[in-house]
Amino acid sequence: MHSNCLRHWIACLLLVTQSACVLLAAEGESPAQAVVTPANASTHSLSVTAPIKRAAWQERLTLGPGDVLNLLLFDMPDSARTDVPIGPDGRISFLYARDIVATGLTIDELRAKIDEALSKFYQNPRTVITPVAFHSKKYFVLGAVVNKGVYSFDRPLSVIEAIARAGGLETGLYAARTVELADLQRSFLVRNGQRVPVDFERLFQRGDLSQNIPLQPDDYLYFALASANEIYVLGEVMSPGMQVFSAKPSAIAAITFGGGFTSRAFKSRVLVVRGSLERPETFVVDAAGILAGKVPDFKLQPADIVYVGRNPWVVAAEVVDMAAKAFVQSALVTATTRWVAPISN
Repeated sequence: MHSNCLRHWIACLLLVTQSACVLLAAEGESPAQAVVTPANASTHSLSVTAPIKRAAWQERLTLGPGDVLNLLLFDMPDSARTDVPIGPDGRISFLYARDIVATGLTIDELRAKIDEALSKFYQNPRTVITPVAFHSKKYFVLGAVVNKGVYSFDRPLSVIEAIARAGGLETGLYAARTVELADLQRSFLVRNGQRVPVDFERLFQRGDLSQNIPLQPDDYLYFALASANEIYVLGEVMSPGMQVFSAKPSAIAAITFGGGFTSRAFKSRVLVVRGSLERPETFVVDAAGILAGKVPDFKLQPADIVYVGRNPWVVAAEVVDMAAKAFVQSALVTATTRWVAPISN
């Protein structure tokens, strides 16, 4: 009798330990570690290194649909339920605790809700929850990568790790040489609808690991395709968005393909943004003068952004920032429509 009870206690203790280890791994927590100086050092000391600071989403790791859990009542091995998924509606059931809302809760918060529900049927229930897999948090890698798609955010990831998971950047043959097809100047990372300042050229061409920042759930990594003759016409045009030309177009031709100016467009100062989003080169085009035959048309280059403003602008930096934001939003919508929709279906 006592040996059986002891075995039950040991089994429960192992489950609790496993739960803690898995949760720490999922949250990317690095516990404080003791460090002893080498034996040949002049002095011997014992120090504790500070834990690595975690991101806000790791500080409170919440559950969601698709996450898989193991559940057990403490000291009741027969109650164990393994590989229990959180349903698409965000609910989970365990024994007599039915349809418990798990979405948005941490492991501890879910445990408390299940214990509360089971207290009507058991005396002082203590639920042990072990996370098996996290599938509810996602990130997106789109554009010129080998395997475009939606990925599960099952552990902390950096930009390089996410690209490695996607098979790396796409390559092709040019002049008998293998070259990468991604336009790193036009590639970007979007978080919460805002572009995160990451210089992909410095990261991949110079090995600057300060640009290898940690990702967060729902991040969008987009790598523009260098081989496409794409022009973005944005702002006060009838049909803003990406356009593909077989030859280098002029500014007026690109605006015309974009449906022409809206009634609110300020035609005398159309902005053309060229080059890196971090260090852009800008040109001011007098579209009104071109249409009147007073000045020659402006020739565009692949990946140029043509931004038509609404008002006469004075501070160029503000307009460049607006143009960059409009480009990111347009490219993101294009990439999501092209790749995420077919994958989801």
